[in-house]
Amino acid sequence: MSKKVYVGNLPFSFGFEKLKEIFSAFGSVDEASVISDKFSGRSKGFGFVTFSNDADADKAIAEMDGKEFEGRALKVSEATPFDPESKPKREFQPRRSFGGGNRDRDSRRRF
Repeated sequence: MSKKVYVGNLPFSFGFEKLKEIFSAFGSVDEASVISDKFSGRSKGFGFVTFSNDADADKAIAEMDGKEFEGRALKVSEATPFDPESKPKREFQPRRSFGGGNRDRDSRRRF
């Protein structure tokens, strides 16, 4: 069974090729992806690596977590699925009026 690994705090110069190259030392890598900004195309500094073997993924997590690349310590852990329901929800609060000015001054206008 395959296991997906989260890799955070990546140097911004890393692409998916470099990520795959580094993690393929631990076993067979099915997929490697670096998440990038959709407007600028620049890396967001994190990515995912999918291993075909769970033991290889566990070994990569143990050995690569905290390892430095280009002055940045990687944060490597097992990826968890994104759950939009886990985000804290903001309750709707009606807009409050800020007074809207000085009524006395407006009522004394002379034309």
